[in-house]
Amino acid sequence: MAAFTLTFTGCGLNFAFGVYQELYETLGGPFQGVSPAQIDLIGTLGVSLMTIGAPFASAWAKTYGPCRVTLLGGTLFAAGNVFASFGTQLWHFILAQGVLLGCGTCLTYIPSVTVAPAWFNKRRGLALGIALSGTGVGGLVWAPTLRALNSAFGFRTTLRITGGVSFILICGSAFVLKWDPESQRRNEMNAQNKFKIPLVNWNIARSRLFMIKAAAATLQAAAYYTPIYFFSSYARALGFSAVAGANFIAMSNGLSAAGKVVLGHAADRYGRLNILLICTLISSISILALWLPSSVLGSGANVSAIFIVFTIIYGVTAGVYVSLFPTVLAEIFGVQHFASINGFLYMLRGLGTLVGTPVAGALIRNGSSSVSKLPSSFTSCITMVGVLLMVSSGAVLMVRLEVGKRTGAWRWKV
Repeated sequence: MAAFTLTFTGCGLNFAFGVYQELYETLGGPFQGVSPAQIDLIGTLGVSLMTIGAPFASAWAKTYGPCRVTLLGGTLFAAGNVFASFGTQLWHFILAQGVLLGCGTCLTYIPSVTVAPAWFNKRRGLALGIALSGTGVGGLVWAPTLRALNSAFGFRTTLRITGGVSFILICGSAFVLKWDPESQRRNEMNAQNKFKIPLVNWNIARSRLFMIKAAAATLQAAAYYTPIYFFSSYARALGFSAVAGANFIAMSNGLSAAGKVVLGHAADRYGRLNILLICTLISSISILALWLPSSVLGSGANVSAIFIVFTIIYGVTAGVYVSLFPTVLAEIFGVQHFASINGFLYMLRGLGTLVGTPVAGALIRNGSSSVSKLPSSFTSCITMVGVLLMVSSGAVLMVRLEVGKRTGAWRWKV
């Protein structure tokens, strides 16, 4: 429940940035003449720094305990929201709502996903699915809440409110986090190296399996957040209202939460790597077979229906990668190596997000505001996202084949 609350707050608010994306595109003042790609950089920095700093957050959690690290993260997260509320230029928001918020999220998210897996074994997929469903539930709750607060009080007051609420939720959850007994013993044995940032185990990192897994994780992260950030803007381009645009973000996140729990349970039963492969493939197909055609066909009832179906399928399947990623790592490479490789691969995912999402935003053409865009403005962006996810699916398939080869026989439940 502590991990759920942390992902609900930090990740949930980051995943609901699409509400601010759509709002900032229509505002003057600090955002006058600013392109969607520049605004998207705020949210991209937040979600990429959430994992880029994973090796540091993991090391500090081992050294000082996950509670202290999470308390620091809660303070930074709240400060990022509050400082952004006083922003008068774009770079103020980039530093506060992007960099500071991202660092705060990292120090709350990484300890929770690093500490939690070792407490579970048989039902690890379900447990992590529940914990990480907080990202989807957070988006489900925060997107319409932020939209309503922005309409009622303005975005500056909304940022201050979310700063205060997030500080209470994060710091309250921090006092629950602790290492499992075995991990705690290992941390105490290595206490003399407590100031050293743990490097990835290079015997593992040099393996073909690890490199393929790293490629899959990086490519998936480069594409994953783009639809979430631009759901609202794209819905406006199709003719939906601003409220409906926020509801699309909420619906996608809510479905993501349900998918993480249900498919996490299925992963325990039918193989975590199998479910990871299936869900990654389905999410990539939904991009190319549904979202892409909707941008080419223009607007209308049929196109809107296609986009709604895409939102449902992508929402259910895409987020499963996030919840199964730690469980698959622990299963393939061993719990004893989990902390170092988990931090390193999360860092690669953050770098992928930092590159992929801004490039996708830069490919959106024709108009500086969400109201002036046409669906066809998103075609190049959608194509790039679909290709990245399809290549990531191919890499996950290679991981599955490599694991089958390593075990000496093809086993279904892997």
